[in-house]
Amino acid sequence: MCLFLLLAVFLSDAAAQGEVSTPRSGDRERRAILDALRVPVEKELGPKLVFKVDHLKVQGGWAFLRGVPQRPGGRAVDYKGTVYAQAREDGVFDDWVCALLRKRGGKWQVVKYVIGATDVPYVGWDEEFGAPAAIFKD
Repeated sequence: MCLFLLLAVFLSDAAAQGEVSTPRSGDRERRAILDALRVPVEKELGPKLVFKVDHLKVQGGWAFLRGVPQRPGGRAVDYKGTVYAQAREDGVFDDWVCALLRKRGGKWQVVKYVIGATDVPYVGWDEEFGAPAAIFKD
């Protein structure tokens, strides 16, 4: 009986989490995630950003993204005049962004994001924020 209850709790937990998925380019969910991230990143880097997405996984109302911010047409971002200019000049800046988002009230909200890290800042975000570990895996 105890094993049955444990199994039932595990299965209901797994069902609540849902399957890990990657919304395709042009998908409404993907667009909503990118639009949510675009707001704070454009405040730092200037308007008219697009993201070259390298990794996007969604599960149970959570999303994790790794990618490169670019200008329309694939042009590189000019970091002069941003808080990242000196780090870029010093060679301690990688041109990428990673972000954790959560869907609340039907809208995606940025929980945390990092621009230009030279390490892997998202290690531990699953535990820190209660996000599913599977969205961080390739």
